[in-house]
Amino acid sequence: MAATTLTFMVPKRQILTKDDLEKFRESDAYNDYVGFTERLNNSVKGLSLSTECFISPTLSKMLELLDKANTYCEEIPPVQNEKSRFGNPAFKVFYSRIANNAEELHEIFSLPPEAVKEVSRYFMESWGDQKRIDYGTGHEANFIAWLLCFEKLGLIGPDDYTSIVLRVFQKYIDVMRNLQFKYWLEPAGSHGVWGLDDYHFLPFMFGSAQLIGHKYIKPKSIHDKDVVDEFSKEYMYLACIKFINSVKTASLRWNSPMLDDISGVKEWKKVSEGMIKMYKGEVLGKLPIMQHFMFGSLIYFEGSSSELKEQDLECDDNHVHAFGQEFPDCCGIKVPSAIGASQINMGEGTFRRLPFD
Repeated sequence: MAATTLTFMVPKRQILTKDDLEKFRESDAYNDYVGFTERLNNSVKGLSLSTECFISPTLSKMLELLDKANTYCEEIPPVQNEKSRFGNPAFKVFYSRIANNAEELHEIFSLPPEAVKEVSRYFMESWGDQKRIDYGTGHEANFIAWLLCFEKLGLIGPDDYTSIVLRVFQKYIDVMRNLQFKYWLEPAGSHGVWGLDDYHFLPFMFGSAQLIGHKYIKPKSIHDKDVVDEFSKEYMYLACIKFINSVKTASLRWNSPMLDDISGVKEWKKVSEGMIKMYKGEVLGKLPIMQHFMFGSLIYFEGSSSELKEQDLECDDNHVHAFGQEFPDCCGIKVPSAIGASQINMGEGTFRRLPFD
């Protein structure tokens, strides 16, 4: 069905049970999302961030929109919150500004007017949770869904893929790092030391694809500080390693054992293939993450939301959980921000870092 014949709708949650998740993993929506992500990944194999890219008018407007989001961040200072390692309440003001202006901000695109509410909702959901002041891979997935909407509407295509990753997605990560440092966003359902990163997954996936075939940088090079420092501006994977080193103590062997294990793989091609499998299993295959993903007409999937009401699934912390899922420890027992811990002034100009999550 052509996008122009669709009845556009504001996206809403559809994955509320384990059965919904299994149904989703066999759906066209899943195949569309995974296929789009894999095409983006393939487009940057062997390419550094400084690779020359063609920037279409649509991508130029996306970069403009991300700059606007970053301007909001710069204009909204954190409130005095030095004694807490948890999220800064000023993030709620940032989120409100994004939400209140999202539809107007999307007027710069050549979107069908009736599609604006649908597309802009994914943009809103890309920045984190306003109530809990947290961020995780589910929010990151909403940003990819936002991009996918533009492809569904015919506003971007294969010629844009490389620029989407190396320019647009990288800009998004830059803005998110600003938000994470400024507002001490809490990790949404952090895997702790057994995860890749408290917040992101896709920079590791895209970043490992970038490094395929590199003559000198090998997976084990993540343990070489000089290599990480010199090439972190060219490769997303190394930028993530540098980020982890900046907010956590000890070596990767202790604070990120999964990354340490991956560094033993000989070729980036194998790392990249493993990242794709891991993304499907550990992000798209996990109910606590995908229960928050939203579906409209462009990314269409119908689950059990018509039978189950979200207010019946809320815990005392106003955090909605899937039907039948036990409320995890994150409710009422917040996961502290490693960034927040690293920036708490302990006197005499020194800062304390969290050894582990």
